[in-house]
Amino acid sequence: MTLSVRFVGTATTILRIGSFTLLTDPNFLHREQFAYLGYGLASRRLTEPALQPHQLPPLDAVVLSHLHGDHFDRVARRGLPRDLPIVTTAHGARRLDRWGFTTHVLENWQTHRMVRGDETLTVVSVPAAHAFGVLGRLLPPVMGSVLEYVAGPGARPLRLYLSGDTLFHRGLAEIGEAFPSLDLAIIHLGGLRGISWVTSVIGCSSLLRSGLLQVQVCGRDAPITLPAASPRPGPRGPRHLPRPR
Repeated sequence: MTLSVRFVGTATTILRIGSFTLLTDPNFLHREQFAYLGYGLASRRLTEPALQPHQLPPLDAVVLSHLHGDHFDRVARRGLPRDLPIVTTAHGARRLDRWGFTTHVLENWQTHRMVRGDETLTVVSVPAAHAFGVLGRLLPPVMGSVLEYVAGPGARPLRLYLSGDTLFHRGLAEIGEAFPSLDLAIIHLGGLRGISWVTSVIGCSSLLRSGLLQVQVCGRDAPITLPAASPRPGPRGPRHLPRPR
């Protein structure tokens, strides 16, 4: 079994995990186009995406950290099939349902499981903090995700962490406690600046400080491929997950 990650641009990736193929945070706007974020805010895209919706491979699901114009844009809304499952927050699902999409809602520490033969792929919603204070009440809630893939009975789980748009927060320690062995982390980097405030998604230094990962950087449309999971000893599953709060 191999895992491959294709970086499409911004927070959009195509993940191939065993026989499953997932899309994360679909954003297909072209360079210089604006994503509209609400409250009169807009963000201009600085890079060109690697592909458009009609070029996507067959997908099993979309993992959407939150519904915002720079994570699920008007191109994705027009171009993605309505029957493609979207795993997301309750806030995001309410609008996606009105648009006719198929959604699966997750709160913190809830799971969505996909099965194909002996293979399983489980999406676990984990804590994320979009912003704090007044801005935190204005921005949509965000979920991080841990994807846990098991190739079959007795196989060692392969675990990926998707940060979502998050600041450094105490919930990161809970993720590390629940999942002490992560194989790969896909981190949202960057920020959005206003006249008197700034919100910045998590930086690599914060994750290094939390002990969650080592860092590898890739360019747009660059694949990352991990070899088959080795039989090294380790826990067969996550530690006891905290109760939803």
